[in-house]
Amino acid sequence: MSLEDVCKMLDGKAAVPLWPQAGQALDLKRGATYAAAAAGQIQTLQFGRLKRVPTAWLRAQLGLTESRPAA
Repeated sequence: MSLEDVCKMLDGKAAVPLWPQAGQALDLKRGATYAAAAAGQIQTLQFGRLKRVPTAWLRAQLGLTESRPAA
């Protein structure tokens, strides 16, 4: 997943699905993504069975900053 694709995915969202969006942005395979989340290495929010990753946490892990001007 390119940096541009990741930025587009994160724009305007508070959280993204653990898999595939967050896992692929972190360059992890599906099993590794879920294992890292279970170990607490990926911050997740759980809504029933759904796991989401806060975009602020994901941006920090990827070294992305809010460099775009507010609209």
